[in-house]
Order: sequence, then C-alpha cells, then structure tokens
Amino acid sequence: MEARKIILKPVITEASTEGLDAKRYTFDVDTRATKIEVKKAVEEIFDVKVVKVNIMNVKGKLKRMGRYAGYTKKRRKAIVTLSADSKEIKLFEE
Repeated sequence: MEARKIILKPVITEASTEGLDAKRYTFDVDTRATKIEVKKAVEEIFDVKVVKVNIMNVKGKLKRMGRYAGYTKKRRKAIVTLSADSKEIKLFEE
C-alpha cells in the first residue's frame, strides 16, 4: 500500500495535542494497516524516526435524526511516538 493511503489524516483533539510535547502524534489510518506499515508510512512522509506505534480500533457511534438511527463510520487510530533526536511534525503552520 502507498504511504499516503495508509495515513488518512491527523487527529486534532484536546487529548492528542497534550501528547505533542512528548513527540506523540495521533493519526487516522486505513482500517487494514498494521503497525509496521504505519511506521514506514510516517517515516517516509514526514522524514522522522519512529520509536513506537500504538493502534486502536474505534467503534462508530450511534447517531439519531428523528426516528432514524444509524452509526458513524468505524475507524482505526494510530498513536506514533518519535525518537528524541528526530524533528517535530508540523501539524499547524505558525
């Protein structure tokens, strides 16, 4: 799989921004991606050194609109930890 198809988008929440100081970044990844594929994709796209990758599956939430109910899309989330000597990933342009 291509690196750009594995890493879908960064997850920017209050909890994920707290990890930026410790060089921990959170991404939505393809639901079939493995830890090794995510590590190689992040290293290729951002030119950094990855130490650890944690992956979790996130269930879709129940949403209602009147009497109709359905679920949001399920997703796979990866938390990537970079080495201490690697550069930071610029998620925001300052």
